[in-house]
Amino acid sequence: MQKKSLLVVFLTVFIDLVGFGIVLPLLPIYSEHFGASDLMIGLIIASFSAMQFLFAPAWGRLSDRIGRRPVLLISNFGSVVSYALFGVAGLLEGDTALYVLLGSRVFAGVCGANLSVANAYIADISPPEKRSKNMGLIGMAFGLGFILGPAIGSLSAKWLGISGPGFVAAVVCLINFSLTSLILGESRQPGTTAAAARPKLAQWFHTLSQPTVGILIVVYFLAIFCFASFESTFSRLLHRRYANADEFIGYLFTYCGVLAAALQGGLIGRLVKRFGEARLVAFSLVMFAIGLVILPLLEPGLPVLLPRNLVVWVVWMIAGLGFVAAGSGINRPPTFGLISMNTAADEQGATLGVAQSAGSLARIIAPITANLLYQHHAALPYYVCAAISLLAGLIAWAWLCRGRSAPSAAG
Repeated sequence: MQKKSLLVVFLTVFIDLVGFGIVLPLLPIYSEHFGASDLMIGLIIASFSAMQFLFAPAWGRLSDRIGRRPVLLISNFGSVVSYALFGVAGLLEGDTALYVLLGSRVFAGVCGANLSVANAYIADISPPEKRSKNMGLIGMAFGLGFILGPAIGSLSAKWLGISGPGFVAAVVCLINFSLTSLILGESRQPGTTAAAARPKLAQWFHTLSQPTVGILIVVYFLAIFCFASFESTFSRLLHRRYANADEFIGYLFTYCGVLAAALQGGLIGRLVKRFGEARLVAFSLVMFAIGLVILPLLEPGLPVLLPRNLVVWVVWMIAGLGFVAAGSGINRPPTFGLISMNTAADEQGATLGVAQSAGSLARIIAPITANLLYQHHAALPYYVCAAISLLAGLIAWAWLCRGRSAPSAAG
């Protein structure tokens, strides 16, 4: 039963992220096509994460009270509606199209409870020694869905026109809703009591006041901030060095996604068993910092000993991206595993919702900060974030690896 449930949760997150990946790369292009200003483009892109930040803890608390299955169903159906609105926007013009597009992303963010509640579902059905390993399945589903989604989006736009990606994503999520409603059972045990409901800010203060959980969420926020900064500037970094970088940007991102998915789905259990969650969290942040230092080193204006030709540059990028992908891929499962293990059973959804919300907040702040730094020098956001990632790794090592957190059951 546990394996069946894990498979359905994996497919639920995977299919949801396929839909997300179908429309995400097209948002700036569509917004510009509809005549959006730079501010409006930013608002449309940031609206999803902003709504996630506001609503993820509430969905988590609700899943603690009424169960994971109904909240996942609500979230899945909300995705169907939001992507259908995205498709409808393609049939409209001008400001009307823009506002419908913005509304689709706001609605998607409000209803987007899949990740935090899926993590809570896995926490419900996994013993402590397997929790981080099973959390890795969420990351694997995330990575694979995000690899496949953009390819489907490009094909559907080519064959079905500007509305095609939205309607295709809606159909994909409708399949997800049907799968969840027909197969997925409830993970919350009958008679399990839920923690008392708290106002939104009170939930944040309550969660962050728990020493180990609070440190883990801060570390996770810093990790997502650094990764989102990388995501929002990497294409610009490539274009700055080589104008024809479009030819292989997709391949580099696919390489990152496949490597991260392989680590999260295939190796994370062995790594946790050998090193423990706490050490993995610290090591992952150091690896990520190394990757961020490597990536801009062949930039013009920086002294390097290597020749500045295309072959060396691509090899250098692959090496740097390997550290980035490995660090980001390893980080999430043990972080959420430790958060779950240090959280009471009746607060899993609420606490993991706060963690997911902290990640959404980082994704709101990071693109703005990183691109402002980029204006001063292309390498600056990478070195600033490398320092932040290294600091987060040192915090994780000092706090989590010195006996202040509950020890890993796997370790």
